[in-house]
Amino acid sequence: MKIVQLVKYRQKDWEYLTDKHVLKKPLVIVFGNRHLLECPTIYEDIKVLFPDGDIVFGSACAEISSVTVNEGSITITAIEFERTHFIIKTSNILNKDLDSYKTGGALVKQFPKEGLKYVFVVSEGSFVNGSQLTKGMRDAIEKNILITGGLCGDDERFEKTIAGYNENPKQGEIVAIGFYGNSLEISFSIHGGWTPFGPERTVTKSEGNVLYELDGKPALDLYKTYLGDKAKDLPSAALLYPLNVTLLSEKQSIVRSILSVDEDQNAVVLAGDIAEGAKVQLMMTNVDQIANASERAARQALELRSSTPELAMLVSCIGRKLVLDQRVEEEIEEVIEVLGPKTAISGFYSYGEIAPFHGEMACQLHNQTMTITLISE
Repeated sequence: MKIVQLVKYRQKDWEYLTDKHVLKKPLVIVFGNRHLLECPTIYEDIKVLFPDGDIVFGSACAEISSVTVNEGSITITAIEFERTHFIIKTSNILNKDLDSYKTGGALVKQFPKEGLKYVFVVSEGSFVNGSQLTKGMRDAIEKNILITGGLCGDDERFEKTIAGYNENPKQGEIVAIGFYGNSLEISFSIHGGWTPFGPERTVTKSEGNVLYELDGKPALDLYKTYLGDKAKDLPSAALLYPLNVTLLSEKQSIVRSILSVDEDQNAVVLAGDIAEGAKVQLMMTNVDQIANASERAARQALELRSSTPELAMLVSCIGRKLVLDQRVEEEIEEVIEVLGPKTAISGFYSYGEIAPFHGEMACQLHNQTMTITLISE
């Protein structure tokens, strides 16, 4: 595996973060600020750098490289595989009547089954219901196939997200990369670092990913009470206090972020579905807890591996970035230190992370986590 990384800041030329190699038919993964990715020539510009590359785009809240975290930039990770074959498929939720379950299933059903080892997903993050997307994918694919990835971001703007494959990125697009090869070794881990606080409440009214009532009271009113003066900064302020959601039918709880609020309905819109009868608690964290969780994720992903990872795909969350603020690089530095200099690192800050729970294979939508996937061949 040969890897080249570049970064481009606004009004500046491309800067190589690695040695400049000529790669043969590389997989080119491009994470960047949405405004920069909307440049009309973005695909052609990157095609000049990698003429025979397969180019995947995703807008991000921040871009992760082997060096640090960048904001307001475009980061490219180009990979030439020696013994691995990859196939890229797309689907667009705007063509599927916004049916996220159907879109997820249709996406992964396009992959030839024989030899498929792993799927990495770069999904738009504005229209999609991430819970239904992941459910659609896991119901349509063999149970032993790992799926990880994330929902594209748009900083704190929450205006729109874009993704694409071998064309300028666009709204509604979901890109999946299927990896094939007997020599592939894939491992993953996921950690949060958030602590529940306050009373546990019961969801008494919800529909899909819209939460209307907790304990018979309007959900938005309760959130505003907890936030106090910070309520004026909704919905971004709510990212600092996600919900810990526990279903009676599930063994593990899951974290859900608030993406928007509905003042007319006194409701909050979550990044994934929330069922009536579920138990919820508010959560909080600090910089040290987040950095420690990322270190644990890196160490756990390394366990039981027979080979040194050559590439790490990191997907973190906009909520973690808001907590870290000016210290956002500390989370990535913890991972870099654990994985060591032989592992190239690529990734992005997202609106939602896709991965199974630790020790499982069925992918889920997560919020407020660090998800690490390690790849070698």
